Amino acid sequence: MDIRIGNGYDVHALAPGLPMWLGGVRIPSETGFVAHSDGDVAIHALCDALLGCLALGDIGHLFPDTSDEWKGADSKILLAKVVALVHEKGYKVGNVDITIALQKPKLAPHIARMREILAGILGIGEDRVSVKATTTERLGFVGRCEGCEVWATALIRS
Repeated sequence: MDIRIGNGYDVHALAPGLPMWLGGVRIPSETGFVAHSDGDVAIHALCDALLGCLALGDIGHLFPDTSDEWKGADSKILLAKVVALVHEKGYKVGNVDITIALQKPKLAPHIARMREILAGILGIGEDRVSVKATTTERLGFVGRCEGCEVWATALIRS
């Protein structure tokens, strides 16, 4: 069995009046993510982690923000395409771990739904999808509510 691990990181700025999508869930919020696609920073970091497992570059390489094809794209579709690539290369997703740093709103009420949605796209059990949320104790750009950052780790196996 061949086992590979990858990590991903993404960040998006926040602005008033935009939708906030995280882990495939629309989060009620007065601010949302500035982005070319729907801005789901959690899914973007996860895509990068999966692509990193296979040394296939990053999400911007596959889905460039210069392409009208991906303007406003649902990030769940991007993740499904990355998972299809993982399968095409002869691998399956083993597990993923995602950490979201966002000062507000609180994400705890939405994490179970994120895990359910992501597990469905990844083709694995919810017990193999970890999603954690934290604040930065009002420090840095996250603490000032200027943006969100996400770290993701993925393990794939043949």
